[in-house]
Amino acid sequence: MSSGKVNLLETGISIIDEAWGGFYRGGTYMLIGPRKSGRTTLGLQFAVEGIKNKETCLYFTSMRPKDLTILAASIDFDLQTHMNNGDLIVVKVTPPTDVYETGNPDGYLVEYLNDIVGVIEQYHPHRMVFDELTYFIGFENMNLLQQAFLKTIESIEDKNTTSLYILGEPATPFAQTIVDSIVQYSTAIVFLQKNQSEGNVHGGRVTITPNIGHTEGQFSSDYSIEPYKGVVFDFYPPGKSKPNVSPESNINSQFDPNSSFNDSKHNQQNFMPEQNNISSKFKPISDFDSSAAQPTVTIPNLYSMSEFSLILNNQIALFKSTGQQYSLIALKLDDAAEKQGILTINQLQNAVRLSCDRKDKICVTGSTIIVLLGKGDNKSLNEMVMKVKSNLPNSDPNALKLAMSYIYGYTIHANDNIQNAESLLQELI
Repeated sequence: MSSGKVNLLETGISIIDEAWGGFYRGGTYMLIGPRKSGRTTLGLQFAVEGIKNKETCLYFTSMRPKDLTILAASIDFDLQTHMNNGDLIVVKVTPPTDVYETGNPDGYLVEYLNDIVGVIEQYHPHRMVFDELTYFIGFENMNLLQQAFLKTIESIEDKNTTSLYILGEPATPFAQTIVDSIVQYSTAIVFLQKNQSEGNVHGGRVTITPNIGHTEGQFSSDYSIEPYKGVVFDFYPPGKSKPNVSPESNINSQFDPNSSFNDSKHNQQNFMPEQNNISSKFKPISDFDSSAAQPTVTIPNLYSMSEFSLILNNQIALFKSTGQQYSLIALKLDDAAEKQGILTINQLQNAVRLSCDRKDKICVTGSTIIVLLGKGDNKSLNEMVMKVKSNLPNSDPNALKLAMSYIYGYTIHANDNIQNAESLLQELI
């Protein structure tokens, strides 16, 4: 190979791409900094760059899904769409704070590190972000930590997965010892120092330091956190001068407005009703109560069977790896309801959509409507029935009672016997 950059990949973190040419494919990188220093934003930028290059990214996070989605939107990244497409796999992890109440916390933490490897082996991602690792390395035995962490990263590197681990800035000497114990095994370190000045200035100074390779050496730069652009660095490699570009002309230069990262209009079109496919026996949605229907027309939570199957497989995998609960509710409309003019599947579908939260996923197949809920509440079916009843088009009590007698419900909660979406959907349908 004639070029030393053959094994490099772009990171979406401009100082790294410009100073080093990117990360080594299959390398292990540490991103260290205090809270609100831009750590998670940089992790998302790393994931975005991989997706732009048709790579799969596995993203471990302890953040609430809603908070991560909002943060991603601040850099024009449609998190939910790329999760649904399968190029971004988000795994919710719970900080293991309770392990310190056991007699062997280090043993439990070793198992947590082993679980990371298990998820990597399941998905074989090109990139992995772990935000954040701090809670999972609080070992008492530093030798055991080094052995366990080295084994973990070697297993991941063997899969040629490029990893970015996010760590909190050490606040105590013991925490510093823990961080020092593992960063020595990394390919390089990205260290963020938050700006301490008062006011609304968001940013600070970054230093990138290689441990292995990256012979260009260490570099530093000021940085700021800007809307729609993420973390921006005031850095230009030796020999390159700063271009004279006005801020307005570059506000969205990092993202192509025609790319899949800005496809909200396309998503909305997917869920508009196809009028020419509706049988004459169905009433158009426009005939329903528009004050109730309009707020939910553009909610992007209605999926085809193939899309729903992918999402459900991801949910099953999350349960197996992290224990995150979910429920499936199936509502089936008796064919006699439509024949007798009591209720149509379109009316029921509209009522279900009005009854669901934005994060719920809906699939309609034949006379069956399936809803995926990200919780395992035993009361979920009863709650759904109450909401659907209140959103049906006829408010007459006798008509409602008649319509509800033609709807049948069935619920499945997450359990270890569920292997994949296909078998589960067959049972429901």
